[in-house]
Amino acid sequence: MQHALALARKGVGLASPNPMVGCVIAREGQIVGEGFHQYDWRDHAEIVALKSAAEKARGSTLYVNLEPCNHTGRTGPCTEAIIAAGIQRVVAAMEDPNAVNSGRGFERLRAAGIEVLTGVSEEEARRVNEAFAFWICTNKPFVTLKSALTLDGQLALPPSGKKPGKNTGKRSSSAWITSEESRAEVHRMRHGSDALMTGIGTILADDPLLTDRSGLPRRRRLLRVILDSDLRLSPKSRIVKTSDDDLLVFTAAPLNSANSRKLQSAGVEVVRQRSQGGRIKLKDILAGLGRREILSVMLEAGPTLNGAALAAGIVHKMVLFYAPKISGEDRVPFVLAPNLHQPPLRDMRTQQFGPDLAIETYLRDVYKK
Repeated sequence: MQHALALARKGVGLASPNPMVGCVIAREGQIVGEGFHQYDWRDHAEIVALKSAAEKARGSTLYVNLEPCNHTGRTGPCTEAIIAAGIQRVVAAMEDPNAVNSGRGFERLRAAGIEVLTGVSEEEARRVNEAFAFWICTNKPFVTLKSALTLDGQLALPPSGKKPGKNTGKRSSSAWITSEESRAEVHRMRHGSDALMTGIGTILADDPLLTDRSGLPRRRRLLRVILDSDLRLSPKSRIVKTSDDDLLVFTAAPLNSANSRKLQSAGVEVVRQRSQGGRIKLKDILAGLGRREILSVMLEAGPTLNGAALAAGIVHKMVLFYAPKISGEDRVPFVLAPNLHQPPLRDMRTQQFGPDLAIETYLRDVYKK
């Protein structure tokens, strides 16, 4: 099962909007077939593994991290292919969260006389497909809030050449808070996301690219999403200059403005969204992204948008990278959200990247009925 999960992870950036699935077929202690799913290949992991095993599949055990499908979609049901191949036993990590198939795949296999064992490495399998699970049940993306912080909770170091203590509201674009190791991990996180979302404040302060520079393959570009109520985004910004059908701006401003026309001429998709109190409603944004088959969103923003996202209850997971540095100023805190009420954080894990400490924690359980 661990090998099947490792195969499933090869689908990062390649399987969405389908789940990441890996499959291993073993006989007499030897692997005779294996495979993982890529959306563009169409074949599900079980079919890839069965083709790999050929006649050796008969009488074998099939290990898979997600319940085999028992319905016809882009492909035929995997259950029928498993039965036809003569598989004797199926070991699965978790039930399919898709209501169309949930439990039905296992029922069909058992009805055909195949021994079925479930729940093996289930917690790990659930983490692998948490974004798919939430999207398939709600048609909204799973949101991970990522931030890099100093030990005193600031998103920026004091700007070089300026006296400390001056509240400029600007972040330093010349000084990285975290290490190269942490930044490499952030790009791996971006690679595992369908979209990256930020606010106009971050764009104006840092002029970032917000691209996936992991060097790993992906079937569709990382969608860069900017929330810009008043449409202040400059056509001369780096993110606009590098747009290639991968930049989406949500605004409350009219679409016939001069700046809107300039952005659209530069290849930026500008969408007008209804606002409340001058602010775009985040839940509406996520609903729109879900309709675009965006399963996962990585939020990399400043204190205002971080606070709004937490207050709106749209964040499922947080990954915070703490660098062994002290800002000494209270200019750019992690979050601005007066009267924020959050349930206790859960499933906290820590990992070190170079000198930095990363904390991963969950705010919501997407599998809870």
